Amino acid sequence: MWTSFQDRASLADPRLLDRDLSLLAFNERVLDWAVREDVPLLERLRFLCIVSSNLDEFFEVRAEPHLSAAQAKDSKGQYSVASFDRLADALHQLVERQYALYNEQLMPAFGKLGIHILSHGERNAAQRAWVQQYFEKEVRPLLIPVGLDPSHPFPQVANKSLNFIVRLKGKDAFGRENDIAIVKVPRVLPRLIRLPDKLAHGKALFVSLSSVIRAHLAELFSGRDVWQFSQFRVTRHSDLAVDEDDVQNLRMALRQGLEHRHYGQAVRLEVSAGCSEHLADFLLKQFDLPARALYRVHGPVNLVRLTQLIDLVKRPDLCFVPYAPNFPVQMHPGRSVFEQLREQDILIHQPYESFDGVLSFLRQAVHDPLVLAIKQTIYRTGADSELMELLREAVRRGKEVTVVVELKARFDEEANINWAEMLESIGAQVVYGVVGLKTHAKMMLITRREGKVLKRYGHLSTGNYNPRTARLYTDISHLTADASITAEMDHVFVHLASQSKLPRMHKLWMAPFHLHRNLIAKIEALARAAEAGKDTRIVAKMNSLTDEALVRSLIAAGQRGVKIDLIVRGACVLPAQVPGYTDNIRVRSVIGRLLEHSRVFYFRVEELDELYLSSADWMNRNMVRRVELAWPVTDAALRQRLVDECLVAYLYDGIDAWDMGADGSYARTPDPEGRTVHGAQQALMDRYGRFDKR
Repeated sequence: MWTSFQDRASLADPRLLDRDLSLLAFNERVLDWAVREDVPLLERLRFLCIVSSNLDEFFEVRAEPHLSAAQAKDSKGQYSVASFDRLADALHQLVERQYALYNEQLMPAFGKLGIHILSHGERNAAQRAWVQQYFEKEVRPLLIPVGLDPSHPFPQVANKSLNFIVRLKGKDAFGRENDIAIVKVPRVLPRLIRLPDKLAHGKALFVSLSSVIRAHLAELFSGRDVWQFSQFRVTRHSDLAVDEDDVQNLRMALRQGLEHRHYGQAVRLEVSAGCSEHLADFLLKQFDLPARALYRVHGPVNLVRLTQLIDLVKRPDLCFVPYAPNFPVQMHPGRSVFEQLREQDILIHQPYESFDGVLSFLRQAVHDPLVLAIKQTIYRTGADSELMELLREAVRRGKEVTVVVELKARFDEEANINWAEMLESIGAQVVYGVVGLKTHAKMMLITRREGKVLKRYGHLSTGNYNPRTARLYTDISHLTADASITAEMDHVFVHLASQSKLPRMHKLWMAPFHLHRNLIAKIEALARAAEAGKDTRIVAKMNSLTDEALVRSLIAAGQRGVKIDLIVRGACVLPAQVPGYTDNIRVRSVIGRLLEHSRVFYFRVEELDELYLSSADWMNRNMVRRVELAWPVTDAALRQRLVDECLVAYLYDGIDAWDMGADGSYARTPDPEGRTVHGAQQALMDRYGRFDKR
């Protein structure tokens, strides 16, 4: 049994599971990939770093309400002293597991392969001399230690930056006994440095930047003795809050907010395990944090930066065999995509099939003289995007280009602002969606002149228009020439640009207007059918399930006889398999080499089935605070393909799947008959792609 942190703490319904603890339990399942000895060693390290990155974001986004409630001594409500304590317990346990894994398993395993990160005490004389030279040449010129006194107050410490705090003996140059100094570690320097081969004796030897500085701290304080010191890193609340009703220019307001994001409220303090109580207390007081917000770590203060080791080691045999997706099977490179879509819709199952299929669709539209207009939503594309370059080329070629850019895509705000400004500068129509809502829907609409009529072609997706993440995330792209769907897509674009009222929609379910109530209505319709004795089934795949109205509808439907399978990668507040409560509901979480990201909703009554794809998870924010879309797949063959690849394959996954038990914890479910089990992701990679030979 794999123990999670579940605690039934939802105040709206005490029988539901706690969302934040469920999210941390998800990270426990991700950490399992770092534990598994059948996973290549560098990939185990990568998963350890992924968990650290996830925890950074968790603190930046989810921790502040709990911390503020604890500091205010709130005893009631969703956020309270108790909720902070529960969260702190879970977080400290998870961090301790990470560092135990790092020190007791991963680093010894690397050592057996001749890969070492050497501390100062492990370096021989020649290696120390080289490190000394590196320090003098590359590091010291960038360091400015700040001694604290009334004219030198505690410096601004940026979010997640690495620093040293030093306690000194003796007096400064002016005879004063101020004993605390801060040394900021430059972010421009690599955190790991490889020693020259002549000093490595056939091994791969590295030193960390922090150990280089630590070994030479005394040289920064001439005439004084270093008494105590520690690395430290502070994590700050970083969710941008902009009152859109009270700003004249959202783009400008967000730019200003980005400048202050690095200096928001402190929510976590990390220090070296050996940090003295005096220095730890000093830092806690400085950042106005309680003792339980302090994390003493036995190793690098920032594990995320160890991803550099994967590139520096250059050992492909310690990584996954590279996977290369093939071009989408339904697409024929020698034929016009528009011609193919007039015959049949096209599905692309990414990354098993290449995102190049989507780029090919846009590329043909850009270069086709019959294409008059291109409309697209942008949520995340990355800083270097061929897709955005294609839109720029479309403007140059005289096409009408309308782009709905979501400026508030968390941690992608700056890249999106830059793209918006670039497109505006060359004449594209750029809009920022609806005030108060994030535009999370992913759609592209091409308008083409064909004879005397204008024909529309659409692309709808469960994922982002980001070529990099399209290689790592499982998503579904749906290309269609269906006149009713593309007409409704056009209505959505007009609504986002003009904020005019939407006409009645027959195919697309749109949040915040129809999606939530249509999902609930669909669930309740199946519940009524089940009560009437009909065979009913719901299978829904998503990233998170936290919307309590949808959860209550699912529970009620299960109690009335609907068989329900939920494939939820991350946070899930619905307790499955609780006797007398959720007997008919199973919850699975599939954590694989790829990040599960597709949203697929299947409803069946007897022989009549319906399947919807969506950009939305079943979370309150997706239903009421975002522009989201769900749309039907009406082609029977394509619908069956989605059932087989996105639902059935995952329900029978015996390698990467975790099943929720009645106590809210997750465990792997072994095959009781000892049969050969399969992993859904591996099976799909084998079917659609190829593995590069080493």
